[in-house]
Amino acid sequence: MIVEIKSNELEKLLWNIALPGFGQFLNGKLIKGIVLVILELLINILANLNETIISSFQGNIQLAIEQTNYQWLMFYPCLYFFAMWDAYKDAGGGKDRFSFLPFVFSAYFVTLGLIFSSNLTIFGVLLGPVWLPMLFVIPGLIIGFIIRKSINNFS
Repeated sequence: MIVEIKSNELEKLLWNIALPGFGQFLNGKLIKGIVLVILELLINILANLNETIISSFQGNIQLAIEQTNYQWLMFYPCLYFFAMWDAYKDAGGGKDRFSFLPFVFSAYFVTLGLIFSSNLTIFGVLLGPVWLPMLFVIPGLIIGFIIRKSINNFS
C-alpha cells in the first residue's frame, strides 16, 4: 500500500515531527500553533523529556527511566500525533476516508510502549521510555493502515 504525500503536506508533517505546532504556523494557524507549542513545552519540561532523551541516547536506560515523569509523559503521544495529523490535514492531506487512523493508532501504540517501557525487554534488552515507544510506532502505523483499508473496502 503506497501513500502519496505531496511536498506541501510532507513539509508540514516533517516540521511537526521536529516540534508540534510548527506545521500549524506554516499553515497560517497561529493560535493553534501557539497552543501546541506551549503544550509541548509544558509537557516536555514537566515530564523531564529532554533529560530522558539525553540519557537514552547515551545508553543509560535505567537513569532515563528514573528521570521520566510518566504522569506527564503519557500526554505526549496524543499531542504529538494530533499535531502531525492536524498540520497534514490543514495542508491538504488526509482527504481519503479514515486517513486519520494511522496517526491515531500510532498514538495508542506509542502510549502502550510508554506504559511498558520501564520493564518490557525485547530480546533481553530494556529499551526504556524513548526507544520502546518509538519502536511501537511501527505496529501502530501498520494496524492503522490495515484497519483503514479494511473499513474502506467494506464501505
